[in-house]
Amino acid sequence: MPNKAENQSSQLLRAFVPYEEAKDEEYMSEKMRAHFTNILNIWKKELMEEVDRTVNYMQDEAANFPDPADRASQEEEFSLELRTRDRERKLIKKIDETIGLIEEDDYGWCDACGVEIGIRRLEARPTATLCIDCKTLAEIKEKQMGS
Repeated sequence: MPNKAENQSSQLLRAFVPYEEAKDEEYMSEKMRAHFTNILNIWKKELMEEVDRTVNYMQDEAANFPDPADRASQEEEFSLELRTRDRERKLIKKIDETIGLIEEDDYGWCDACGVEIGIRRLEARPTATLCIDCKTLAEIKEKQMGS
Protein backbone atom coordinates (compact mmCIF):
# COMPACT_ATOMS: atom_id res chain seq x y z
CA MET A 1 0.00 0.00 0.00
CA PRO A 2 1.08 3.62 -0.19
CA ASN A 3 4.05 4.19 2.03
CA LYS A 4 4.48 6.80 4.73
CA ALA A 5 6.18 9.28 2.38
CA GLU A 6 3.28 9.09 -0.08
CA ASN A 7 0.77 9.67 2.72
CA GLN A 8 2.73 12.69 3.95
CA SER A 9 2.88 13.99 0.38
CA SER A 10 -0.90 13.66 0.16
CA GLN A 11 -1.27 15.59 3.40
CA LEU A 12 0.90 18.35 1.95
CA LEU A 13 -1.35 18.62 -1.09
CA ARG A 14 -4.29 19.26 1.22
CA ALA A 15 -2.43 22.07 2.98
CA PHE A 16 -3.84 25.44 2.09
CA VAL A 17 -3.58 29.05 3.07
CA PRO A 18 -6.37 30.00 5.49
CA TYR A 19 -8.83 32.45 4.02
CA GLU A 20 -8.25 36.07 5.01
CA GLU A 21 -11.46 38.03 5.05
CA ALA A 22 -11.41 41.55 3.70
CA LYS A 23 -12.78 44.24 5.99
CA ASP A 24 -16.58 44.34 5.67
CA GLU A 25 -16.56 41.33 3.31
CA GLU A 26 -19.92 39.63 3.04
CA TYR A 27 -20.07 36.06 4.38
CA MET A 28 -19.83 33.52 1.55
CA SER A 29 -18.82 36.06 -1.02
CA GLU A 30 -17.81 34.84 -4.45
CA LYS A 31 -14.16 34.86 -3.37
CA MET A 32 -14.96 32.73 -0.29
CA ARG A 33 -16.99 30.27 -2.35
CA ALA A 34 -14.07 29.96 -4.79
CA HIS A 35 -11.76 29.26 -1.82
CA PHE A 36 -13.96 26.40 -0.60
CA THR A 37 -14.53 25.04 -4.08
CA ASN A 38 -10.76 24.84 -4.48
CA ILE A 39 -10.34 23.05 -1.13
CA LEU A 40 -13.06 20.54 -2.03
CA ASN A 41 -11.69 19.89 -5.52
CA ILE A 42 -8.17 19.27 -4.17
CA TRP A 43 -9.56 16.92 -1.51
CA LYS A 44 -11.60 15.04 -4.11
CA LYS A 45 -8.57 14.74 -6.40
CA GLU A 46 -6.50 13.27 -3.55
CA LEU A 47 -9.20 10.73 -2.76
CA MET A 48 -9.48 9.72 -6.41
CA GLU A 49 -5.69 9.26 -6.56
CA GLU A 50 -5.93 6.96 -3.52
CA VAL A 51 -8.53 4.88 -5.34
CA ASP A 52 -6.20 4.53 -8.33
CA ARG A 53 -3.28 3.58 -6.08
CA THR A 54 -5.37 0.94 -4.35
CA VAL A 55 -6.53 -0.59 -7.61
CA ASN A 56 -2.98 -0.73 -8.93
CA TYR A 57 -1.68 -2.14 -5.65
CA MET A 58 -4.32 -4.85 -5.51
CA GLN A 59 -3.67 -5.83 -9.12
CA ASP A 60 0.09 -5.93 -8.59
CA GLU A 61 0.01 -7.71 -5.25
CA ALA A 62 -2.75 -10.23 -5.92
CA ALA A 63 -1.26 -13.68 -5.56
CA ASN A 64 -2.52 -17.15 -4.95
CA PHE A 65 -0.44 -18.08 -1.94
CA PRO A 66 -0.17 -21.81 -1.29
CA ASP A 67 -0.09 -21.18 2.47
CA PRO A 68 -3.63 -20.61 3.82
CA ALA A 69 -2.34 -18.18 6.48
CA ASP A 70 -0.63 -16.03 3.85
CA ARG A 71 -3.75 -16.11 1.70
CA ALA A 72 -5.92 -15.13 4.68
CA SER A 73 -3.59 -12.25 5.57
CA GLN A 74 -3.74 -10.91 2.04
CA GLU A 75 -7.53 -11.23 1.91
CA GLU A 76 -7.84 -9.38 5.21
CA GLU A 77 -5.52 -6.63 3.99
CA PHE A 78 -7.52 -6.28 0.75
CA SER A 79 -10.78 -6.29 2.70
CA LEU A 80 -9.57 -3.49 4.95
CA GLU A 81 -8.46 -1.47 1.91
CA LEU A 82 -11.82 -1.95 0.22
CA ARG A 83 -13.71 -0.83 3.34
CA THR A 84 -11.53 2.27 3.50
CA ARG A 85 -12.14 3.03 -0.17
CA ASP A 86 -15.89 2.55 0.34
CA ARG A 87 -15.86 5.20 3.09
CA GLU A 88 -13.88 7.47 0.78
CA ARG A 89 -16.38 6.84 -2.05
CA LYS A 90 -19.13 8.08 0.28
CA LEU A 91 -16.99 11.10 1.15
CA ILE A 92 -16.47 11.87 -2.55
CA LYS A 93 -20.25 11.84 -2.97
CA LYS A 94 -20.59 14.24 -0.04
CA ILE A 95 -17.90 16.49 -1.55
CA ASP A 96 -19.82 16.56 -4.84
CA GLU A 97 -23.02 17.46 -2.98
CA THR A 98 -21.17 20.23 -1.14
CA ILE A 99 -19.80 21.64 -4.40
CA GLY A 100 -23.41 21.65 -5.63
CA LEU A 101 -24.44 23.67 -2.56
CA ILE A 102 -21.71 26.20 -3.31
CA GLU A 103 -22.89 26.50 -6.92
CA GLU A 104 -26.47 27.06 -5.68
CA ASP A 105 -25.32 29.77 -3.20
CA ASP A 106 -26.60 27.60 -0.35
CA TYR A 107 -23.28 26.81 1.36
CA GLY A 108 -22.00 27.90 4.74
CA TRP A 109 -25.21 28.13 6.74
CA CYS A 110 -26.33 25.67 9.40
CA ASP A 111 -29.04 23.26 8.24
CA ALA A 112 -30.58 23.23 11.73
CA CYS A 113 -30.64 26.87 12.85
CA GLY A 114 -29.62 28.87 9.76
CA VAL A 115 -26.67 30.76 11.27
CA GLU A 116 -23.26 31.04 9.64
CA ILE A 117 -21.22 27.88 10.16
CA GLY A 118 -18.02 29.89 10.14
CA ILE A 119 -15.01 30.01 7.87
CA ARG A 120 -12.56 28.24 10.20
CA ARG A 121 -14.99 25.37 10.89
CA LEU A 122 -15.58 24.98 7.15
CA GLU A 123 -11.85 24.99 6.49
CA ALA A 124 -11.45 22.22 9.07
CA ARG A 125 -14.42 20.26 7.71
CA PRO A 126 -15.51 21.66 4.32
CA THR A 127 -18.53 19.33 4.14
CA ALA A 128 -19.95 20.49 7.49
CA THR A 129 -23.67 21.26 7.41
CA LEU A 130 -24.14 22.21 11.06
CA CYS A 131 -22.69 25.05 13.13
CA ILE A 132 -20.59 23.97 16.09
CA ASP A 133 -23.43 24.49 18.58
CA CYS A 134 -25.94 22.39 16.63
CA LYS A 135 -23.31 19.71 15.97
CA THR A 136 -22.48 19.54 19.68
CA LEU A 137 -26.18 19.21 20.56
CA ALA A 138 -26.64 16.49 17.93
CA GLU A 139 -23.68 14.56 19.36
CA ILE A 140 -25.06 14.85 22.91
CA LYS A 141 -28.47 13.60 21.75
CA GLU A 142 -26.83 10.75 19.84
CA LYS A 143 -24.81 9.78 22.91
CA GLN A 144 -27.92 9.84 25.11
CA MET A 145 -29.91 7.72 22.64
CA GLY A 146 -27.07 5.19 22.43
CA SER A 147 -26.88 4.71 26.21
